[in-house]
This record gives sequence, structure tokens and C-alpha cells, in this order.
Amino acid sequence: MVGLLSLSLLSLLVGVPAFSATSPEQEVILDTPARTMEGWSYVNCGLPTDVVQVKSISVYPDPPKPGKNLTLTAVGTVNEVVKVGAYADVTVKLGLIKLLTKQFDICHEASAANASIQCPVDAGDYTVVQTVALPNEIPRAKFSINVRGYTVDDEDMLCLDLKVDFMQSPFPRIF
Repeated sequence: MVGLLSLSLLSLLVGVPAFSATSPEQEVILDTPARTMEGWSYVNCGLPTDVVQVKSISVYPDPPKPGKNLTLTAVGTVNEVVKVGAYADVTVKLGLIKLLTKQFDICHEASAANASIQCPVDAGDYTVVQTVALPNEIPRAKFSINVRGYTVDDEDMLCLDLKVDFMQSPFPRIF
């Protein structure tokens, strides 16, 4: 399921014209606190009863950079088998403006991406690492991405809210 989450996250990036990239891999993860990085953050808005529990998500480079490869690592637990037909509703916003609202068939996306984890996904702990090429054409802006995943039986599978900042800072990073 970690692979399914990764796939969902990457599918989100892939499915948005501003974020279009090469095929993603799937992964699922679990964690409740907000995780804030320099150029991106996520909040696990799911419940303890969700099928997929997100433990952590990390990206490299941090912050993500247009025109560069992005490696996403997701760690999580799948509490029950995820079957063909599982899906994710994704909304991408630029401020208050919705750029994309789309439903992704998670298993189909995993298959099309030749992901290492395919449906059905058995219960268990998973770590998935996937690299995609981000296009240079990503607008220099801040995006909000809402992911709501559901099982084939319409049960809550996972809930994530992400923010990605592609704005270029006028000040250099100091380590």
C-alpha cells in the first residue's frame, strides 16, 4: 500500500499539466502530524481506521526543483487488502483556484507505471521509493494538493493534504 500512496502522490503530480512527469510508482504510508520541509509539506488528515496508515513521506531534492528528478520515499502500513478498483480523488489548487479535480484508479495507475507494487496489495508494512522527472515548465507558484483515497467498497483508505512551493526564493540558502 505504501506503493499505492506513492503512486497516488506521484499520479497527482503526473496528472496535473503543471506537474506532468514520467510514470510514477506506488506507495502508501502513515503518520498524523504535519511534516514541513523547505519547499513542501504534508498533513495526514486520515483516521486511525483508514486502510492505509502513512508513517512518513520524504522527497529529494528538498525543495523539489522544476527540470530535475524528484525522488519520493513513502513508508506506511496497509491494514487490509487493497483490491482492484481502489481510487483516489485529487484536487490541485493554486491559491483558491482549482487547477485540477480528477479521480485516479490507483491500481490502473500502478500497472501503467510498471510500479513495484501491484494490486491486490496485501496487508503489511511497505517502503517504496520512486523517481520521476519534473518538467521545466512547472509554474513558479505554490500549489495545494488534496488526496482522498477509497477502497473498491468506498471505505476510507487514506487522506493527505500536501503543499508544494515552486517559488524561487530571492535569498540563497545558508547552511
